[in-house]
Amino acid sequence: MKKQLLLTSLSIVLALSLAACGNSNSNNNSEGATAATTGEKTKISYWTGDRHDAEFIKEKVAEFNETNTDGIEVELVVKGDDFDTALDLSFQTADSPDVIRVKENTIGTFYKKEYLAPIDEYLSDELKAKFPEMADLNTFDGKRYSLPNYGTTMRLIYNKDLFAKAGVTAPPTTLQELVDIAKKLTVAGKADGAYGFAQNFKNPASALGRSARVIAEMSGFGGFGYDFKTARFDFTGFKSIIEAFKQIKDDGSMLPGVESLDIDPLRAQFAEGKIGMYLSYSSEPGVYSTQFPAKIDWAAAPAPTIDGNAKGASGFLGGQWLALSAKSKHKDAAWKFMEYMYGDSILTAYQEKGFGISMVPSISAVAKVPEVNGIEGFLPNKYDGVWPVYPIVAPEGMKSDDAFFKYMLNGGDLGAVITDLNKRYNSALDDAITNDGLVAKPDPGFDPAALAGKFAK
Repeated sequence: MKKQLLLTSLSIVLALSLAACGNSNSNNNSEGATAATTGEKTKISYWTGDRHDAEFIKEKVAEFNETNTDGIEVELVVKGDDFDTALDLSFQTADSPDVIRVKENTIGTFYKKEYLAPIDEYLSDELKAKFPEMADLNTFDGKRYSLPNYGTTMRLIYNKDLFAKAGVTAPPTTLQELVDIAKKLTVAGKADGAYGFAQNFKNPASALGRSARVIAEMSGFGGFGYDFKTARFDFTGFKSIIEAFKQIKDDGSMLPGVESLDIDPLRAQFAEGKIGMYLSYSSEPGVYSTQFPAKIDWAAAPAPTIDGNAKGASGFLGGQWLALSAKSKHKDAAWKFMEYMYGDSILTAYQEKGFGISMVPSISAVAKVPEVNGIEGFLPNKYDGVWPVYPIVAPEGMKSDDAFFKYMLNGGDLGAVITDLNKRYNSALDDAITNDGLVAKPDPGFDPAALAGKFAK
């Protein structure tokens, strides 16, 4: 299975027998009764782009298939970094999923594309009280489209063994230290084929979304280039970050072949001790516990800032998890599966096994801190905070992540690249405001530093 998870996409069909999960919705009862009468199963599919929890989710889907008494059979499909593209293609055919894994940077887009169906009709007063309603994160235009499970923190993950070998006593707190330490780690690891730093640039948006983003946010800049004070795009804050990444690559301190490196192969290399540092999410402890058992001593630390001063907050991401497909022909059955997945036992186990930090108050109040190596470095701290949702636009030409990666590979005038990005993104913003009804209002009093620390215990 671990080898299968290295594939860009995999599909696991889990079809066993019948089971138990209830909902009093009359359509559900009709659907279940039909299945019970005819002996036929109602088949639905759940698509997710998450791989760090794939074994756990596979197990829970199997349990649902075995125990639900409504004749529902769930097919679990785990995609790679091509999840968004695959989903777009599926909605152009008759093969779209019934349940979709949504994230804070995708749910708004999927909502606008009309991929999602509201779930309000299924929500009891108890469920409404249990799960926080978050505007622009799981609720749009007064309707809810998902419920939260866990929140994700972002950290610098580092190889303590290689640090010790290189004589480095602490993780970097500035960009310059990141560059310098990457070089020292590469020198120390040369004989073993280890390098100081890596990023999964097979997908530049994924790579920079888990690295440049958090450095920018910690330094007080919007992680997607949007300035909430002015309500305009301004990528200037990324200049020194991208320059530092390019310097690491130019120094030979970055793992060779990052141009085609996906996140799971990167993790596999880190687990073997071939990478000194990288930046990623709080899913990593679970990864190194089950998916790629780490052969090294490792830890996590707050991401470095541009100059060592934290002027913002490290994005605490979450507020959504599963969503109902607008094209599903079996919405009632799909909701029964969703309701099962949102049960206390699964949400509690999700945190306690180290897959994520709960954002559901009733769960976080009782769930134990996971006994998973490395998780302590990911627990919410004084730097973590939830950023507002930035407007998603579709600029003409190359997107920011691709433009930055092109610069890292080929060099050129980064200032001109940023000027061009600002022009194209703001043009797309103006177009969306004029033609699509997008609302983007300046907030002159916006203080990134004030976002931090609200989740620390």
